[in-house]
Amino acid sequence: MLWALIEPLLPPWPERLPGPRPVPDRLCLQSILFVLYDDMAWQLLPLELGFGSGQTCWRRLDR
Repeated sequence: MLWALIEPLLPPWPERLPGPRPVPDRLCLQSILFVLYDDMAWQLLPLELGFGSGQTCWRRLDR
């Protein structure tokens, strides 16, 4: 439900970017909410959760 409200507000990704494919927006949103809810540092976001790195998700939030 929350994703349905947020997804239309996100800017589209450019078709071709150098480097690896970006982490999907939905996973980044989940990681952002996880970090904020648990009040943890971005660097401590566990990679095992599948969200990508904390730095990646922080940059996406900043974007």
